[in-house]
Formats: sequence, structure tokens, C-alpha cells
Amino acid sequence: MELVGRRWSGAILYSLTGGRLRFAELKAAVPGMSDRLLSARLKELEQAGLVDREVHPGTPVRVSYELTAKGESLGPVIGSLGDWARHHRV
Repeated sequence: MELVGRRWSGAILYSLTGGRLRFAELKAAVPGMSDRLLSARLKELEQAGLVDREVHPGTPVRVSYELTAKGESLGPVIGSLGDWARHHRV
């Protein structure tokens, strides 16, 4: 609960419920978050087994992220929190 409740973690997980996103797409989906903090949160979520990181070779190198099965199991909970926030305009 502590990891998911950390600032920005829920927003990152919510953004990834729609599928795989590249770093820049995640940054756009979670406005107001610095690159450094986004990178740190993604590493924490990856270490916890909630997010999978994939490096795509090429020039430039592209990195994308998606929820693991463990992360996807949070989908109903995150969706409910999103519904609550929209209903109460929080």
C-alpha cells in the first residue's frame, strides 16, 4: 500500500491501464511530474513487479512500460479510485 500510495505512483499505474506507453507518453499523461521523479517511480514500480520495462533497440533507443499481470490485478482498484475522484472532482 505504501508504494501504490506514494505521490504519482497511482497516476502512473492508472495511465498504464490503457496499455504500453513510452516514457514521453507517460510524462504527457502525468503532467507536472519531472523526468527524474517519473524515472524513479517507474524503477520502484518495476522492482515491485508491477511494471515491465522494455528497451527497443535503434537510434534513438526507445523505452516503453506496461503493467505486469500483478500490476493489471490493481486495475479494478485503480479504476474505482478514478471513478471516485471524478465523482467528487478531486
